[in-house]
Amino acid sequence: MTARPSVLATLEGYAVEGGFDAVREPATCYAPTIALGRHRGPGVSDDLWRGYEEVLDVAATTPLDGIRLGVEWARVEPHSDQFDDEALERYAVVARYARSQGLRVTVSLVGEVWPLWLGLEAWLLPWVAPRVVRYARRVLDVLASDVDGVVVFADAERLVTRGFIDASAPPWRRRANEDANSARVQIEGVVHELAQLEPFAALLVRDWRTIDLDGDALRESLATDVKEIYVRALVKGNGPTAARTGLLVRHAGTWRLSPASDVLDSLH
Repeated sequence: MTARPSVLATLEGYAVEGGFDAVREPATCYAPTIALGRHRGPGVSDDLWRGYEEVLDVAATTPLDGIRLGVEWARVEPHSDQFDDEALERYAVVARYARSQGLRVTVSLVGEVWPLWLGLEAWLLPWVAPRVVRYARRVLDVLASDVDGVVVFADAERLVTRGFIDASAPPWRRRANEDANSARVQIEGVVHELAQLEPFAALLVRDWRTIDLDGDALRESLATDVKEIYVRALVKGNGPTAARTGLLVRHAGTWRLSPASDVLDSLH
């Protein structure tokens, strides 16, 4: 009998941590359009950079198997060749805490944002690929012993489609099909290269699916043979990459389950 896929809720750093794209804060690919007032940044958001443990305590009371923790490249390497070791250690502390609460931890290394210093057209530039590999190896040098799995790109197709087809995210291109394909090739090359290296070879999650908070989608996914299902999201967050809703909400300063959490009933 095939084992049920592990179900993890996503924690997408840019949307939930706070501390991006403002004065003296790490700048991402969204910084130019935020500065122009075309949309609002995440601001302080839910300030989970200092309070991840509070939401993990509640997550541990649910039928979830774990979390997918988004490591934000712009926080870890806010300037080219300048790594923030304290930020990396904070992510390690969060991962260890989650596991201490009985939660599985998969980390994603590149989400929907990247450091501004890479440029808006990052996924078309050949020199970016080795920088992704170097960044990824730096992260795993610190986190490898504290996580159960690794996903290099949280959602590569969403990254490409929104940036080069829909013009709904950086680099704000519409129907740039040729460039979209070039970006896909570069992203696939990065994942392939990392898959040959340790500790990625042992930790890389190869079969997974990301779904929105939807009961039918979860039940359908549970019937597949993927290894992990990522439900978006544990916390909604703020800013241009925020999820539509979250499993947890904060009320009167305390995190608790939201009405959307009934999606998890099929896990009981």
